[in-house]
Amino acid sequence: MRVKISLAYDGSRYLGFQVQSQTSQTVAGALYEALGALHIESKIVASGRTDKDVHATRQIIHIDLPPYWSDLKKLKQQINHKLPASIRIKTVQSVPNEFHARYSALKRSYCYIISTKDISVFQSSYLHYEPFINMPLIQEALKLFYGTHDFEYFQKTGGGTKSSIRTIFSARIYAYHEFYILRFTANGFLRSQIRMMVEMLLRVNNGTLSIYQIKEQLEKRKKHSFKLANPAGLYLTNITY
Repeated sequence: MRVKISLAYDGSRYLGFQVQSQTSQTVAGALYEALGALHIESKIVASGRTDKDVHATRQIIHIDLPPYWSDLKKLKQQINHKLPASIRIKTVQSVPNEFHARYSALKRSYCYIISTKDISVFQSSYLHYEPFINMPLIQEALKLFYGTHDFEYFQKTGGGTKSSIRTIFSARIYAYHEFYILRFTANGFLRSQIRMMVEMLLRVNNGTLSIYQIKEQLEKRKKHSFKLANPAGLYLTNITY
């Protein structure tokens, strides 16, 4: 039986989602250990990978269960019991065998959380500090990303994707209490694409980059920045199927 599992995790405790040969300190590595303890040897397929220090409030994976695992409520409890506190299974549900966590996904959403107030040592792994935010200026720059574009100049090398064309359905900034939140929804993102876009938006915000320079890079006329924003503020928040 194939099941769809939603989970949340504290990315600051891991070196990314994907299994790495040189370390077991990844989200997928912890999941494999927990499943293995329950004699579930299925391959884990995720909606996408998150980088080191990037969090998730709703990542999606699918696995194929042995036939004796029919009680999904008990399965959820057992997996959570085996997992470290920094990873939590939220839901487990049966899906058709054709369901694929990655290829069946229609939309992916991420949020980037910024504080304009000094953050404590206990918040530093979960927020990005920026002393001032010019919302109208950032919102104007965000409009450039709407629609379908070739984001070749907005990715970290080594992503291994065949095409760099992506469609962004929504890109906005809004205030929530003392925080400013950047929210992006697209059919998919390239490796570190969001962190690169956020870094350029923050440079527009502080006056070290212009909106026109973002436009030039988006149109692949000139490369202005390949720096990445602090991963601590980035969260994978939703996958739509």
